[in-house]
Amino acid sequence: MQITNFIKHHYRHFNAATLIDASEAYKQVLVDGNKMMVTLAGAMSTAELGLSLAEMIRQDKIHIISCTGANLEEDIFNLVAHNHYKRIPNYRDLSPQDEQELLEQHYNRVTDTCIPEEEAMRKIEKVLVEHWTRAYKKGERYFPHEYLYQIIREGKLKHEFQIDPKNSWLIAAAEKNLPIIVPGWEDSTTANFFAAHCIRDEFPPSIVKSGIEYMMFLSEWYKKQAETCKIGFYQIGGGIAGDFPICVVPMLYQDLGIHDIPCWAYFCQISDSTTSFGSYSGAVPNEKITWGKLEIDTPKFVIESDATIVAPLMFAYILGW
Repeated sequence: MQITNFIKHHYRHFNAATLIDASEAYKQVLVDGNKMMVTLAGAMSTAELGLSLAEMIRQDKIHIISCTGANLEEDIFNLVAHNHYKRIPNYRDLSPQDEQELLEQHYNRVTDTCIPEEEAMRKIEKVLVEHWTRAYKKGERYFPHEYLYQIIREGKLKHEFQIDPKNSWLIAAAEKNLPIIVPGWEDSTTANFFAAHCIRDEFPPSIVKSGIEYMMFLSEWYKKQAETCKIGFYQIGGGIAGDFPICVVPMLYQDLGIHDIPCWAYFCQISDSTTSFGSYSGAVPNEKITWGKLEIDTPKFVIESDATIVAPLMFAYILGW
């Protein structure tokens, strides 16, 4: 428990103390027999959060994930192309000409990390097209994450792995058959692939299930879980990855009239957004009470810091490392 003991000794005040409070409350959610949703915004997969997130999944510390299309695909990009990634420590000093040269080399930059187009994106596109085509011919439809689950389970890319598969959170999720919600998947690289193939009339858009169907799935999942337990909400960053799933509670209560549906039982957000009252990412948790998402006595935490630093520390604490 070296990491845990270090945190307990040094993290005594301010955001550091909140990290401990939020971690202890997270653990209590699980001790009480409840479940936890984790939402992933930003580029956490390219930041290789899988190094700790995968173990959280394997140890049943996470029961459902909501993530952007980018986080869904970038975990598998890293899985098959890690050795071809390029890190640029001095990314703040790049000139427009430097950026153009990266483009010409088929690198797409995410802060200090460049994703290789051919080795990562096109490799995954080829396999996805096979699965989309197969679904079309069989008259089947799947969610975006289900197509990636198929690829993992069928071992289509096993010979291409360039990292230890235990560090891929998507592999851990596939092995657990973890429910995943991917709101706004259309805003992702693989969705751009998909749109291009649809434009070519290779298959119809309907073979990929929609965001509305994700909400319908989430509402059924939430209702079923609420029969026996409560669900906590752990949010990394802001945006649609968090805003979409947290709304399932007021939707069930206000729009479907299910008045005994419980609110989220815990809320923690890691965010570097400036606190404000005009943005979702910068809204304080109490604002969510007015929307029927949280209750007065719901444990609420905001850790104003960099998620690439905070999330692995919290996961280590929760795992007892």
